[in-house]
Amino acid sequence: MKSGTENSMAWLGLAERVCVVTGGAGGIGSETAMQMARAGASVAVLDRTAESCREVVESILLEGGRALAVACDVSSPTSVALAAEAVEGEFGPCNVLVNNAGLSGGIGKSLLDASIDDWNRLLAVNLTGVFLCSQTFGKQMRDANRGGTMVHVASIGGTNAIPGGGAYSVSKAGVVMLSKQLCLEYAQYGIRSNCVSPGLVRTPMSEAFYQDAEKLRRRNEIVPSGRAAGALDIAESILFLSSPRSGYINGEDILVEGGLSQIVMANIPRS
Repeated sequence: MKSGTENSMAWLGLAERVCVVTGGAGGIGSETAMQMARAGASVAVLDRTAESCREVVESILLEGGRALAVACDVSSPTSVALAAEAVEGEFGPCNVLVNNAGLSGGIGKSLLDASIDDWNRLLAVNLTGVFLCSQTFGKQMRDANRGGTMVHVASIGGTNAIPGGGAYSVSKAGVVMLSKQLCLEYAQYGIRSNCVSPGLVRTPMSEAFYQDAEKLRRRNEIVPSGRAAGALDIAESILFLSSPRSGYINGEDILVEGGLSQIVMANIPRS
C-alpha cells in the first residue's frame, strides 16, 4: 500500500500476513479488507461470487496492496475447501481469518412464524459457515505451525434477545459459544479466537432502517455514544483483535456498540 498509510498502521504487525475475510463484499467486510490491506496484509476477499468482490479488490490493488477475489458459499464444505486451496495457492496459508459472512433475513420473524427453511438457511450461513471456515482455515494455520488468529463477527443480539430476532439472535449466540470452544481447542496450536459483537451499524444491509429521519434520530439518540456505528468502527476493532497487539486476548466477546447494552436501567420508570 502507499507508504504513508502503511507506516501509520505498522504498529498492528499485520504486514506480510495472509488475511481471509468472508462476506468481504459487504459493508463491514469490505472495510475490514481495505484496512487490512492498508496495514500491509495480503487479503483474500471471499463472498458468494468472485464478481461481487471485484470492487473491493480493485480498490486495494489501486492503492498498491495485494488482494484476491474468491467465490465462496460458507455453508458448503466443498466451496470452503476450494476457497482455502485458492488462498493458499496464491498467498500461502492463512494467518488471520475474519468470519464476517452472515444473513439478517430472520429479523422481523418471530420463532412462532419462522419456517424450518428460514431457520435452516440462516443457521447454515451464520453458524455452520463460521464452523466450516474455522475448521478449514484452522487446519492451514495448524499445519503451517505459525499460530494464527480468528475473529468472528457476532452481534449484540447474541446476548440480548431482539424483538422478532428469531433464528438470527440464536445463530449469533451460537457464534459466541463456538468462538469460546475454538479458543479452548485451538490455543494449543497458538491460534486465538475472539468475537466482535456490533450493536447498531449503518451498512448497505441495514441502511433501510436509517432512511426515515425520525428513526435515524431515535436510533442515534438511544446510543450513549450518540450515534450508530459505521463500518469503520467495527473494522478497527477487528483489526486490533487480528493483530499481535492483542496477543493475550483469547476467547472473548468484545461489544462494539457505543454503550447500547448499558441503557436497560435508564428505561425503568422512576418517581
